[in-house]
Formats: sequence, structure tokens, C-alpha cells
Amino acid sequence: MMTEAALASAAPLRVLLLDDDPFMLAMLGDILEEVDGDIDVRSERDARAALQALGKHRPELLICDLSMPDMDGIEFLRLTAESDFHGGVVLLSGMDQRILQAAEMLAMAQGLTILGACRKPLAAGELGDLVALARSLRQRPDRRQLDNKH
Repeated sequence: MMTEAALASAAPLRVLLLDDDPFMLAMLGDILEEVDGDIDVRSERDARAALQALGKHRPELLICDLSMPDMDGIEFLRLTAESDFHGGVVLLSGMDQRILQAAEMLAMAQGLTILGACRKPLAAGELGDLVALARSLRQRPDRRQLDNKH
């Protein structure tokens, strides 16, 4: 019989992409399939739909743009943290690096696990490294289980 950890590592990595640009979503999806064929990708162009997908899709990796028309990235990240999301997060932006770093610090202060804060466009090698990092998170104990033991 396989252990829970073995089953998790054998399952496809669940990824949620959030970007209002359909071209960027398509490009990220293509790169993800190229760097790791064992991925289950869901793409959303709307932050509110992405928040709903967090509960339904239960992604292990969230890749999100900070500049969204319906909800800014900081608000989205706050709501993501409030939804008890425990996966890894990659922030994307075409904005200034200082804004990206500030968003990263705010997201970490909310309790999110930030794997990277990257400028657009994201290179395939960099995305591959971030996917590998997200896969490594499967090996760590679930924080909710740790909290319940204390």
C-alpha cells in the first residue's frame, strides 16, 4: 500500500494560473507542459474566479499576476491567505522590481509561501525551477496538521 506522501508525489502537480492577459496564460500553460508534463493546470483571467478555483481545484502552486483589472494583486493575495491556502505562490509582474519586492513581503506577512517574485516574461528555465520547488513542498508536513498537534 502506498503512503499518503507517495500518492501525493505520484499525482500531477495542481497549478492555478491567474492573469488577465489570455496570451500570457497560454504562454505560461505551454511552458509548464514543456518543463513538466505531469501537471494539472487551471487558468483564470478573473481574480474572483481564481479565488473560487482555490477551493475547487486545490492547487499546490499558484502563479499570479499582480496587475489585475477587477482586483489588485495585493487584495487577491490577502484573500488567498484568508482562504487558508497552503501551496506555493509565484508572483508575476511587469512592474518595477521594488513593487514586486514589496508585494512579496506583504504576501509573506500574510502567511503565504512565496516561491518567487518574477518579472514578466518568465523564462522557461526559471519556471521549471519554481515547479521543482513547488514539488519539493509536497515533502513537508502540512502546517495545519502541525498546528493541530500542539
